[in-house]
Amino acid sequence: MTTLTNRPASAPGHSASKKALIERLNVFTAFGLGIIMAIVFWYAAKAFLPANTDGSFIKSNRDQWVLLSMIGWFIGFMTGIGALIGPFRWLLGKDLNHDENMFYAGKDLGIKRYFRYTTDHKVVGIQYLVVTTIIFFVGGVLAMLIRTNLGHPGGGWLQPQTYNAIVGTHGIIMIVGTIIMITGPFGNFIMPIMIGARDMAFPRLNALSFWLIVAAIPPILSSFFLGGIPTGWSAYNPLADQAPPGMDGYIMFICIFAISTMVAGANITTTVVKMRAKGMTWNRTPIFIYGTVASVALALPAFPVFFLSQVMSALDRATGSTFYDTRGGGSGWLYENLFWIMGHPEVYVILIPAVAALMEMAPVFTRRPLFSFNLAIMGIAGISGLSVLVWAHHMYMTGWAPLLAGPFMLTTELISIPTGMLFLVLIGTLWRGRLWMTMPTASIYALLWNFMIGGITGIYLSDVPADAFLHGSMYVTAHFHYTLMGAGLTGAIASLVFWFPKMTGRMFDKTLSWVAFWLIQIGFNVAFMGMFMVGLAGQPRRVEAYAHMFSQGNMVTTAGAYVIMAGMLVLLYGMISSWRNGIMAPMNPWFAKTLEWTVPNPVPLENFEVLPVVTEDAYGYGRTQS
Repeated sequence: MTTLTNRPASAPGHSASKKALIERLNVFTAFGLGIIMAIVFWYAAKAFLPANTDGSFIKSNRDQWVLLSMIGWFIGFMTGIGALIGPFRWLLGKDLNHDENMFYAGKDLGIKRYFRYTTDHKVVGIQYLVVTTIIFFVGGVLAMLIRTNLGHPGGGWLQPQTYNAIVGTHGIIMIVGTIIMITGPFGNFIMPIMIGARDMAFPRLNALSFWLIVAAIPPILSSFFLGGIPTGWSAYNPLADQAPPGMDGYIMFICIFAISTMVAGANITTTVVKMRAKGMTWNRTPIFIYGTVASVALALPAFPVFFLSQVMSALDRATGSTFYDTRGGGSGWLYENLFWIMGHPEVYVILIPAVAALMEMAPVFTRRPLFSFNLAIMGIAGISGLSVLVWAHHMYMTGWAPLLAGPFMLTTELISIPTGMLFLVLIGTLWRGRLWMTMPTASIYALLWNFMIGGITGIYLSDVPADAFLHGSMYVTAHFHYTLMGAGLTGAIASLVFWFPKMTGRMFDKTLSWVAFWLIQIGFNVAFMGMFMVGLAGQPRRVEAYAHMFSQGNMVTTAGAYVIMAGMLVLLYGMISSWRNGIMAPMNPWFAKTLEWTVPNPVPLENFEVLPVVTEDAYGYGRTQS
């Protein structure tokens, strides 16, 4: 951990006639050097891996050129942002001095620190918030292109291959956005203060995890110019091996993102285990912390598997290996297993922190203790444990290991038990509480409604005979949107409004928060109820044209999608306008009891002048005057 002291420090290089290297590096130098290195690697690859004598592409060479140029981009970007200075100096035996650490922490840099490799966890949290917003904006634009195209049964203005590329890119971008939407902004900004720490355990790794996300975005966006991603977000092999070079952008995006997730998971886990305030026993640790740790604990084993699946995919494409090609002894089932070993725990990587955040808010807005804190922990632990034992329910129709269908059906249905525990905790906390009806309070009710629908519809998909009918239909799409968006995104938006005063020093506009809430929730339920209708009637997913019998349901879904878009734009406007001109927030506008509300606005560089000592849990509303 970077040690911050009170001794005066000047930024490095101020005494010299020119700036030091670390002062020169920022997001602009990162993009510049990344582009230069991508071009250098591209021409080097062409020189050493030439095409045929007639100038035509050799497929493996084409993919080698693209992958190597993206590796060059990655190396150049991380060098240009300053991520390699610390490790390089350490290897030379000359670690960063005090002034350089202060510079990296963003001391006295003002707004410039948000465009640099900054180690202050609060800056990283704001950086995550902004980038997550951008990711959702891009994914939302792609979603509206999809729904607009589906407004006409015979197919719209998008060609089938273009439509497939948009669907695949939308899917993977939104999955990544929902994975980081809680643990990124709030896990970085709020969590260390909530446990009474001055910073994260590894501040440089904290900055690294964020800038890896930024470095991963250009490869996935470049896929649009390289033939797209025609395989859907799951990128099944061997189909992915036959895809155009846009699939190489997908591979690089996932590999870089997986590294970011592993780095962030190790950092968050170490911070919570080793740096909680004195007296903060596990029984006194806020439930949001448990949700955050459970989320990254699931990600730590899951995403390395996803990473390795993409490495093997890249080798199949670029070197002619046959990990997934049956002609060379490989198996497509290998990819499916590797993918879904990540793909189902990933659902709970998204969901658990969102539910935990709402469980954190429930005592605040009911003025009573969290109903059965231990039951909440048991529910989180139960979901985490069972979520790694259910992945093959995505593979019932593939023919892989049919004798295992029964056991996987059982484990999938068992996961409803710990999920029900979390429902019970939320309902028990709301029961007879002195409700303060804010937008986050309403989000608790919205989560209960949406996740109930998502959960019950998922039970049918866990049943092998029912799945044989529903598999591959729009019913599946509606189901997982009710889980990831209806529950997960609902919790994230509530978290934004709840912690906005501490992160920005201003209150989120109350009226705009309510308008956004109702537009999003009404539009969401209209849209995906319509999708359930056409799915039950038999409309397949991932098709850009459909039979006239599905017209009515698709029109309902498209209308609902436009209402969601309006709500998200209101939310975006509310965030920007409140951040710029909102009412100045008091230190503790919600009269909450967790530690983040005991520090002033803006939060000091070291969070606490004197580290706190915890003597009771944070949910004692019924025991003390609130």
